[in-house]
Amino acid sequence: MDSFFTVSKMAWFVAAPSNALVILLVVAVLALLLGLRRAGWGLLLASVAGLLVFGFSPVANHILSPLEERFPQFHDDGKPITGILLLGGAELPEIGLARGQPAFSEAGERVLAFADLARRFPQARLAFIGGSGALMPEGEGREAEMMRRSLGVLGIDPARVEFEEKSRNTAENAAFAKSLLKPQPGERWLLVTSAFHMPRAMGCFRAVDFPVEAYPVDFRTVGPNALNAPFSRAASGLDFTDVGAKEWVGLVAYYLGGKTHTLFPGP
Repeated sequence: MDSFFTVSKMAWFVAAPSNALVILLVVAVLALLLGLRRAGWGLLLASVAGLLVFGFSPVANHILSPLEERFPQFHDDGKPITGILLLGGAELPEIGLARGQPAFSEAGERVLAFADLARRFPQARLAFIGGSGALMPEGEGREAEMMRRSLGVLGIDPARVEFEEKSRNTAENAAFAKSLLKPQPGERWLLVTSAFHMPRAMGCFRAVDFPVEAYPVDFRTVGPNALNAPFSRAASGLDFTDVGAKEWVGLVAYYLGGKTHTLFPGP
């Protein structure tokens, strides 16, 4: 088993801000029960303050915004497109396969963009890249299977789509996509993924020498000039915080692990 993948998954479970604050709260309660009043109250105040700040304040927007603004939105210049890559991650295979209908998360804009590009560029090759990012997946290729069953609803001819079903993280997305598609010099490929994930994704594709152009979608912030509105639900703020923090931590980990060549890939 790939140690980088396993360690990263286990470490993130603890390091995710929402989880870390809950763990801190549990430790605070245990400290109080053990009579460590000063430490217990200090940890309790820190955990509650963290939940309030990251849950309701606009801090999460400021964490996400630099990631989302790193690569500009794609504008069609009329030049031919060789192929379109869709990175997995928007699918909810547990729900969709059980219910027998397409099921996607809040990142569903990735799938909508893929369908739109397939229509706009009918001669382009189409590829879905992604197996499962779960530490203990229920089966191989479940994200791909969810996409296969959704192609008709999306108006995409199944015969057009090539599937890579083994990759578990962004680094493997890039390496396995290159192995499957065998891009040639001078070809033009579009990479569709969430805007906040685009820097890490572009860095991984560059590291394996697969030139792609960014097609960022699934924006979570309004824009760099509208970041200061608070969240009305703590769950929303904490979710945004987790998403942004995961990408920043991922950028550092991928750079230190040799998965990317630059710390913060840009245009």
